[in-house]
Amino acid sequence: MAKHKIYTMSFANVYPHYVAKAEKKGRTKTEVDEIICWLTGYSQEQFEAQLEKQTNFETFFEEAPRLNPSRTLIKGVVCGVRVENVEEPTMREIRYLDKLIDELAKGKAMEKILRT
Repeated sequence: MAKHKIYTMSFANVYPHYVAKAEKKGRTKTEVDEIICWLTGYSQEQFEAQLEKQTNFETFFEEAPRLNPSRTLIKGVVCGVRVENVEEPTMREIRYLDKLIDELAKGKAMEKILRT
């Protein structure tokens, strides 16, 4: 089976869309970065290095220093798909991130988004 095209897309090319979605709803780039770093374990510097390298989505998640164990608490539907039911591991990580950005854009408090 062929991989989904998102796997080969540069994370840096999609990242501005995450930021724009958040900012359109009064949230900040800093909050988007905090969510991404919380989910993946990247430090801000490591995250920025991934953006500079134009790392694709698959590699971005494969190289993540420490995927947050609390990410399994992320539940719900994003893009018509229930995230907890996504079988393919990389796609599930992508959907987790999509769901977190959706929650941010919907005004949810950061401590709830970060499952603390």
